Amino acid sequence: MLLVTPGKAQKILAENTRARRLSIGLTQAGLAERSGVALPTLRKFEQQGVISLESFLKLYMVLGGLEALVKATKVNTSDFRSIDEVLEANNAPKRKRGTRS
Repeated sequence: MLLVTPGKAQKILAENTRARRLSIGLTQAGLAERSGVALPTLRKFEQQGVISLESFLKLYMVLGGLEALVKATKVNTSDFRSIDEVLEANNAPKRKRGTRS
């Protein structure tokens, strides 16, 4: 498993955002204008990974993928409330079926 630190995550998000911007043919100035994020803020983000959450979300509203970002933070509910319930479910007897003769 890869350990991602907050600093690494910031750099990766900045790189991914830059790649997404370039893949759709937008300049930094074009993205800044369309998103309402100041050009110096966008440049700093792409270089250092530093940006406010609001500005980041504005960028992804223009670049596409805002819905996917929101979905990625959704909590998946589980039928289990504790590790004991998980272990009990794994040890439950399996139902055996008879054969027809």
